[in-house]
Amino acid sequence: MIDHVIIGVTDVASAKKFYKAALAPLGYTLGFEGEWGAGFKNAQGDPDLWIRPEKAVTPVHVAFHAEDRALVSAFYEAAIAAGGKDNGAPGLRPHYHENYFGAFVLDADGHNIEAVCHKPTG
Repeated sequence: MIDHVIIGVTDVASAKKFYKAALAPLGYTLGFEGEWGAGFKNAQGDPDLWIRPEKAVTPVHVAFHAEDRALVSAFYEAAIAAGGKDNGAPGLRPHYHENYFGAFVLDADGHNIEAVCHKPTG
């Protein structure tokens, strides 16, 4: 089980606003912040996503679990409204498996941020 993920960003203030808005539909809230970056708590209150300042950033792909397909769509809409770039609108991805419903957005540093639901409906 993964305890937490740290993502390097070039502009912490901007990234903090993006992630706060984009992940709100999935139950995330800003939990910690300081000159070292910011930490986001999941719906259970666990701080499992952190952003920290980096001069050079290598883009990563992070996928967040969504309880239903509506939350995948809400994530996508919130992320786009917060300045994210479309990298795959909400929809089925049967090449992964028949019920894989995901959406992909690139943040300002090119990180591929995804929300995914694996349930057959909903």
